[in-house]
Amino acid sequence: MFLRPFYDCKNDRIEISAEQGSRFAKRICDDFNPIHDPDYKRFCVPGDLLFALALERYGISQRMRFGFSEMLSADTGLLFPTAPAAHLKITDCHDRCYLELDQSGLVLRREPAIEALIQSYVRFSGRNFPHILLPLMAQHNVMINPQRPLVVYASMSLQMDNLEFEQVETRLVDSQLEIAGKRGNAILSFEFMADNQSVGSGSKHLILSGLRDYQQADVDGMVERYNARQAAFSGQ
Repeated sequence: MFLRPFYDCKNDRIEISAEQGSRFAKRICDDFNPIHDPDYKRFCVPGDLLFALALERYGISQRMRFGFSEMLSADTGLLFPTAPAAHLKITDCHDRCYLELDQSGLVLRREPAIEALIQSYVRFSGRNFPHILLPLMAQHNVMINPQRPLVVYASMSLQMDNLEFEQVETRLVDSQLEIAGKRGNAILSFEFMADNQSVGSGSKHLILSGLRDYQQADVDGMVERYNARQAAFSGQ
């Protein structure tokens, strides 16, 4: 599958280097947040790469829920259970869990369809900031810390109504933000479209930390820095 350049197999463990994780974020997800830069002090492997690796191994079930419990550092050896099950944990050799997966129903195992859904969803997911989240924050008159913009991927769920598709497009249906002090919970609802028909739906839960009053100048600065990083990568 197309994911092979973005991880290594060592002694039955999956390892993702900072360069591999960053390349996946930028080239596949179109995600230019600094937390996925190889030289960033708090580098984190994209959660969408773990999501993609799980689908590569276990296929697409009619109902799936992905819970992200830890931020994954580079070069951490991950253990993926070899046999599919209703509940799975992706852990390291110290039994620290990074991803929990619940799945049920029929399973799609056609590689082209799985690849199509992965590519469509992670590109949608990677563009959540700034394209979806900034308008949502403006609506609620809050913003994240412009110096340390941290948005944590908490969970994602999907329900497939039709597994007979080859190509698929992920579309935003609704976005909501609940504020609790300096913390925000964003819920992004989406649907999967194939041949102009809905074949499934899902939602993504994000945690926004360090919220403060909305300041347009600071927001403009965040967008300007984000766009500059994207332009610099595109020019390589």
